[in-house]
Amino acid sequence: MNDALRPRPASPLVEVVDERFAVHGVRLLLKRDDLVHPQLPGNKWRKLAPNLRAAVDGGRPALLTFGGAYSNHLRATAAAGRLLGLPTVGVVRGEELAGRPLNDSLARCAADGMRLHFVSRQDYRRKAEPEVLARLLDEAAAAEAYVIPEGGSNALALRGCRELGRELRGMGDVVAVACGTGGTLAGLAAGLAPGQRALGVPVLAGGFLGAEIRSLQAAAFGGRAGDWTLAEGFAHGGYARVPAELDDFAADFESRHGLPVERIYVAKLLWALTALAESGTFARGTTLTAVITGRP
Repeated sequence: MNDALRPRPASPLVEVVDERFAVHGVRLLLKRDDLVHPQLPGNKWRKLAPNLRAAVDGGRPALLTFGGAYSNHLRATAAAGRLLGLPTVGVVRGEELAGRPLNDSLARCAADGMRLHFVSRQDYRRKAEPEVLARLLDEAAAAEAYVIPEGGSNALALRGCRELGRELRGMGDVVAVACGTGGTLAGLAAGLAPGQRALGVPVLAGGFLGAEIRSLQAAAFGGRAGDWTLAEGFAHGGYARVPAELDDFAADFESRHGLPVERIYVAKLLWALTALAESGTFARGTTLTAVITGRP
C-alpha cells in the first residue's frame, strides 16, 4: 500500500509543565499529531487519507482542490499527489497573483508537481455553486479530477478526524484544536468519549464557523455529534496574520518546551489556551489536551 494511504500508529501524547497553567490547577497535554506522518502532518493526513483512497479506488486521473496563497492544505495535497504519483491542480484565490513570483508556500506546491490555476476572488467565493465549479474545472482542464474542498473538509475527512477523537478517549477533560474550515473539530468531537468536550479556536475572524461545523456534521453523521464549543476572538487579525506579539509568544513556548510551534494555527491555539487558563475559564483539576496539528 502506498505510504500516503497506509494506516498510521497513534501519534504521541506528552505532558508539559507550564506554570501559566499549573498555577490555575490545569494539567496540559500535547497531542503531537504533527508527527503522525513525515510529509502529511496532523489533520492534513487525517482529512486527506480517506479522500485519497476514494480517488484511487474511483480511478480518478488527478486531484483538484482549493486554497489561498498560504494554504497548508494546498501544500499537503501537492505532497500527497507526489507520493501517490497522481497529478494535482490547485485552484488559488486571487487572479492578480498569476503574474507575480510565487511565495514560498506556492513554490513548494509547484515543486511537488501541483499545477496552479489562479481565479478571481469573486469566482472563488462562488466555487461551491455547481455551475461555477463546473466552469472552474473546465478552465483548469481538470473535468475528471477528484475534487477535494477547501481545507479538505468533507464527510470523508470528518470520519478520518473522528479517529483522532477515538485516540484521545479519556485523555483530557477538554480537547482543543485550532480551526480553519472546522472539519477537524467536527470529526474530533464525534470521536471523543461522553463527558469530554472539544474546544475549537478559529484562526479566522467572522463568527461563521459554528454553522459550518453543524453542516459538516449533518453531512457526515446525520446531525450534531459530540460536545463542542468555539473560543472566538483569537484570530490575531485574520488568517496567516502573525503579529509580533504572537510570534514572540510562539518563540517563548518553543524555548520553554522544545516544541517547534507552527504560527498560522498552532500558535493561535496555544495563545488562546494560555489566555483562557489565566482568565479562569478552566476549572481547577481540568486536564487540557491541545492537538498540535502541524509544524513550521
